[in-house]
Amino acid sequence: MAMLVVLETLSPLERAVFVLHEVFGFGHPEIADILGRSSAAVRRLAARARRHVHARRPRHRIEPDIHAQVTERFAAAALGGDLQALLAVLAPDVTLWTDGGGKGPATSLRPVHGRDQVTAPFMAVAAQLPAAGLNFRYRRMSGDPCALLFSGDSPVAVIIVDLAPAGDQIARIYSVTNPDKLPGVPR
Repeated sequence: MAMLVVLETLSPLERAVFVLHEVFGFGHPEIADILGRSSAAVRRLAARARRHVHARRPRHRIEPDIHAQVTERFAAAALGGDLQALLAVLAPDVTLWTDGGGKGPATSLRPVHGRDQVTAPFMAVAAQLPAAGLNFRYRRMSGDPCALLFSGDSPVAVIIVDLAPAGDQIARIYSVTNPDKLPGVPR
C-alpha cells in the first residue's frame, strides 16, 4: 500500500515509465514506443520518477518496540473511541489513506490530512462497532508492526502506521478494509 501511495505522487507519465521500467523491466526505447515519446524524454521521466520515489522513503528508523507501542496505543484509542488518547498519538499533520474498495469502511478516495479530520472517521466507526467480539491482534507486515482488527476470527481491517521522526506520534496511517484484500491476513 505504501508503494501505491508513493506512485500516486507521480504524474501519469512518470508512473507509467516507473512501473514499466522498474517493475516490468522494459528498456527506455521500448517504453518510448509504448508511450509515443522519445527515448530521451522517457529517460528524463524515469530519472524524475526515481527522484520522487526516493524522496518519499523514510529517512529515520524508529525502534521496533517503540513503533509497536505507538501502534498499540493508537489501536486502543481508536477502538475504544477515546478521542483525547487518539489526538495525543496523532501528529498534527497526520495523513490517512483508506482502501475500502467500495465494500468496506473508507473515508474517501483521497487522503485525509490533519489530526481533526483523521480522528473523525475513527470516532464514527468506534461509535458504530459493537464492542463485543472485536479485538486487535498485532503482527508484523512488510517489516513493520500493524494492527489487525478482527470480528471473531474474521479480519475486518489492517492498519499500518508510520511514525514521525521523534517516534512518539503517528505521521501516516494506511487502513485496508476491503474484504477482498483481507482473506490472506494471518490469524
